[in-house]
Amino acid sequence: MEVIYEDNHLIAVNKTASEIVQGDKTGDKPLSEVLKQYLKEKYAKPGNVFIGVPHRLDRPVSGLVLFAKTSKALERLNEMFRNGDIRKTYWAIVKTSSDMPVSAELTHYLVRNEKQNKSYAYTHEVPHSKKAVLTYRLLARSDRYSLLEVELKTGRHHQIRCQLAKVGYPIKGDLKYGYPRSNPDGSISLHARRLQFVHPVSKENIDLIASTPATETLWKVFQLAAE
Repeated sequence: MEVIYEDNHLIAVNKTASEIVQGDKTGDKPLSEVLKQYLKEKYAKPGNVFIGVPHRLDRPVSGLVLFAKTSKALERLNEMFRNGDIRKTYWAIVKTSSDMPVSAELTHYLVRNEKQNKSYAYTHEVPHSKKAVLTYRLLARSDRYSLLEVELKTGRHHQIRCQLAKVGYPIKGDLKYGYPRSNPDGSISLHARRLQFVHPVSKENIDLIASTPATETLWKVFQLAAE
């Protein structure tokens, strides 16, 4: 576990693709519990440790996850995420397309299928759909892959995965959304790169960046190219 930022109210970590944010049916220990143990030991706390979860990342996605260390911070962060007051930037490695625009805004209407744990994108509003908007720009390209910087304007289930696949740019390793092969470590090549927001308590400007996974050389090559 790599801690990116910590103060009295917040703690942010760089999640690996193998970690889960909250407990699920697998029974694997989630990051929220790992952090409780970490804080208990670091500060020699005798009682229970509070960790609040204001947002999540899918298990196969890596990158920044922000947690609250106090109930006051959790309440305010929940509202900030709801209102879109936290700027979320992702990096995605996708299949290269010769006609890919260097930047674009994508708008779709997503319908979530709970049983399949999958979302479906439509170009027009349909029953039970929710509007999904993101922007992207091309940061780097190779013969087979492109690195996109994606900024979410809305927060929908599997939004980036679903929308990019809909326009013909499935994320590397994402079998669920049409990429033909999985990544060896079970990840998909989607990384929560940056979070920018005003601190919910101190009101300072916070700008957090998470390094890309060290498990795949392609990430490092693209990170060097993008910087």
